[in-house]
Parts: sequence; structure tokens; C-alpha cells
Amino acid sequence: MKHKNKMAKVLSLTAGLLFSASAMAANWNIAVGDGGGSAQEQLGLKFIELLEKKTDGKHSAKLFLNGQLGSEQDTVNDAALGTLDFSILASNNLAPFSPSLGILSLPYIFENLEQAKQTVDSAIGEELVKNTIRDSGVRIVGWTYSGFRVLSNSKKPIQKLADLDGVVVRVPKNEIMIDTYKSWGNNPTPMAWSETFTALQQGVVDGQDTPYITIYAMKFGEVQKYITDLHYLFLLEPLIISESLFQDQNEATQKAILAAGKEATEHSYQWLQEKEATIKKELVSKYGMQIDALQDEAEWAKKAQQAVWPKFYESVGGKEKVNQLLRALGRDEV
Repeated sequence: MKHKNKMAKVLSLTAGLLFSASAMAANWNIAVGDGGGSAQEQLGLKFIELLEKKTDGKHSAKLFLNGQLGSEQDTVNDAALGTLDFSILASNNLAPFSPSLGILSLPYIFENLEQAKQTVDSAIGEELVKNTIRDSGVRIVGWTYSGFRVLSNSKKPIQKLADLDGVVVRVPKNEIMIDTYKSWGNNPTPMAWSETFTALQQGVVDGQDTPYITIYAMKFGEVQKYITDLHYLFLLEPLIISESLFQDQNEATQKAILAAGKEATEHSYQWLQEKEATIKKELVSKYGMQIDALQDEAEWAKKAQQAVWPKFYESVGGKEKVNQLLRALGRDEV
């Protein structure tokens, strides 16, 4: 009898250890707003590869593209509640939950890719991560470099500000971006990203703005003819994790997640530089899209900065916070 009891205890302990090991391993879900071939997908794939490597295969994840798990803003709520593990989304869709992120959406705050990268790698970038945890219950563990949001439309070429007249443009539900278009004399239509392709297809709106890579990944060339090479907003798209999920992990797993996110961010930076020029050519050759340069972009910048920046100083942390970023980027203060 003693022998049987001892064996039962051993079997019970072994089963418990196996259950514990199984519970520790996880295959997480990552919501992705964009489709295959996008910068978001690239970041996600690299993150998964690195996560598996750094945890010796104990942890992995699966991407759900094209908003399968909900709109980008909905995924923030779900991650905050702990019902979703990860999401990759535009920073402007995270900003309503953590307003200081709005600094990344101020029109013409970045002049090039290098300034965007410099911000992510700086103390300001670290502060934005901390603010997001505090404000929204999610943690930024990586960043997608997606490029400048260029304007596409199905109606006419836009080469100067006056050409924007009469073009109905879809914008995200983001006050800074809405007010930016209003500063240009346009009355934009706020709309969830998941509804955008259908709205363009049905003519509910004439145009939208996203980076070249996103236009290609989402097949917007099927419903858009003209692209305007606009540079008002460099799109940074964070990879977020539910903070409750992050805190549930042991220290080694937390370090692996953060390291995988950091390396995936660097991969995204390199990938954008390698792919964007090629994709621009493919939009022309595959879809016959017309890409136009702006003749008067200085006017676009002046109107947007004068009308929009002062209105949002307080929400992004104050005018001095904006000047701190401008100084870090080697630009003139306001």
C-alpha cells in the first residue's frame, strides 16, 4: 500500500510539473490592421521569429491580418482588458488612449525617417512608452517604421493645395489629423481603418492617406488612381502587449519579449529603406497609378503647423515638450 501511495504521489507530481510547463508555454495572438506584405506584417513576423528563438520555442504567436480581430482602436481596449495578447496599430489610433502619443501625429513634426528613428530611440520615446502603460493598460514593445502618409484619391491629380478642394478624404478618428485637413480647407470624413477599402470602392470617400507600402499591401491601387507625395506625417506603428499579460510573465520571458521587440524594430527600419522605392514603382507598373509631387508643400506645412500645433500643445505634454523634441531633432523651437 505504501508503495502504491508513493507511486501515486510521484505520478501526481509529474503530472503537475507537466501541467505547469504546459501552462507556462503560450501561443499568443497578434492583431494586425494591415494586410499581407505590409510593414506591420513584417514587424510581426520578425517579432515572432525572435520570440521563439529567445524563449527556446516555449512561446510563439500568430498574426491575424486585415483587422480580423477588430478595428485598431478596438484592439487597444481588448488588450487593456486582457482579452487580446498583442496588436500592431498606427500610433494615431493609440493616441486617443494615451494623448501624449499625439506628438507623433503633429503635422510636419518629422522631416525624414532618421528623425522618426531618433525619436523612438530617445528618452522621449521611453517616456511615451511609460505614459502608454500608465494611461491605457498596454505596453509598447516595438515600433513599425511605415513611412510618410501619402495622399491617394480616385478623382484628380493633387499637385497644389487648391487641388484638394472637392475631394472627400477619409481620415482616422484622430483629432489632430482631422484638424490638419481642416487647416487645408478640407472637410475630412473620420472612419475606422477596417471600413476604408469598401468606402473607397463604393465612392463614399474619394481618397485617404497611408504610406506607399500600405497602399500596396491593401490593394488600394484597385480603387485609387492618383497619389500625392505628401510628407506631413511619418507613420510609426507600435506593437503593443496587454500590460496584465506582460506582468504575468516571469522575468526571463519579459526580457525576451522586450529584446524581440527591439530587434524587430531595427528590422522594420532596414526593411522600409529596402522596399519603399521598389513598391512605388510597382504601384505605377501594376496598377497604373500616377504619383505627383507637391508644388507648394511649404504652404501645406505652414497652414497645418500654425493652426494645429498650438491647439494640441497641452494634450501632448505642453509646448516645452514639443520644443524638447524639436531640439533633440536639431530643429528650430516654436
